[in-house]
Amino acid sequence: MSEVHLDAAGHEEPSFSTKAIWRTFWVLLIITLLELTLAIIYYESPGLRPYKHFVNGLYVIGTLAKAFFIIAEFMHLRHEIKNLILSLVFPAMLFIWFLIAFLWDGNSFKNLRNRYDRYEYQQSQTPLAKKPGVE
Repeated sequence: MSEVHLDAAGHEEPSFSTKAIWRTFWVLLIITLLELTLAIIYYESPGLRPYKHFVNGLYVIGTLAKAFFIIAEFMHLRHEIKNLILSLVFPAMLFIWFLIAFLWDGNSFKNLRNRYDRYEYQQSQTPLAKKPGVE
């Protein structure tokens, strides 16, 4: 917890602990180095190519962990009341769901558009005309 000091006018001034900032720095550095090491190992060994989605999942988990530490420490959300934290987290989760849903829908539209060619579909439904003299 940070201590509170009173200035000459009687206003409270928080004094920030450098220990918490350094702890956050080291945590962020370790997560970043782990992600970098994972990237180097992944790109240097072709045997890991089938595990692309697993590696991407680890990147997402690392990024979310870094985002948590940045928000908690530098935006001081760790020291707020639970209701304020929840009022910020739930809309953020809905926004992330919104982005995923639109990306998913856009990807399916792209796939359907690439698979469905209107001209080719109309040509396949039109019966072929018989040539004269051919039975």
